[in-house]
Amino acid sequence: MPRYSETRPHVRSTTILSVRRGNLVAIGGDGQVTMNQAAIKHDARKIRSLLDGKVFCGFAGATADAFALMERFEAKLEKHKANLRRAAIDLAKDWRTDRLLRRLEAVMITIAPDATLMLTGMGDVIEPEDGVVAAGSGGMYAMAAAKALLAHTDLPADRIVECALNIAADICVYTNHHILVEKLATAPAGNA
Repeated sequence: MPRYSETRPHVRSTTILSVRRGNLVAIGGDGQVTMNQAAIKHDARKIRSLLDGKVFCGFAGATADAFALMERFEAKLEKHKANLRRAAIDLAKDWRTDRLLRRLEAVMITIAPDATLMLTGMGDVIEPEDGVVAAGSGGMYAMAAAKALLAHTDLPADRIVECALNIAADICVYTNHHILVEKLATAPAGNA
């Protein structure tokens, strides 16, 4: 008999990208949700504001799982007084060790003025050294486009995210052109 995970519909649902440049950090995502071979939603909102806009979070993976993780993450942010790194490490520990949480299938990318982090259910808390990180079906396309735009243009972070996600949407069938981008001013040097 096949396992439940082999029989449930395969949902491919996103491309999330974050870029840091100069005094700006941006995060964006597309709006497509695909189940098996059908695009079933075109305007899903995969970027969420936490702590009244002080932190933004994007997610790739199962939607209910992502929302459960974001609720816990916001609680961790409140507990650690908006310290993104401490909250992320605390959540990653729970996500990896808790019997129920470790079944959740999602990847989160979070931004705050002083940090960009990617969190996974494997216990990873990754801070990209070049300020570019992506997740989801079209993540590698978007990341490659963003790195090229960083190297060869003077575009600000939010425009790079928008352009790179549109390039990914032209290539990845699980990514569409309904793009949402959010941005924050970065922390001044020395305050990180």
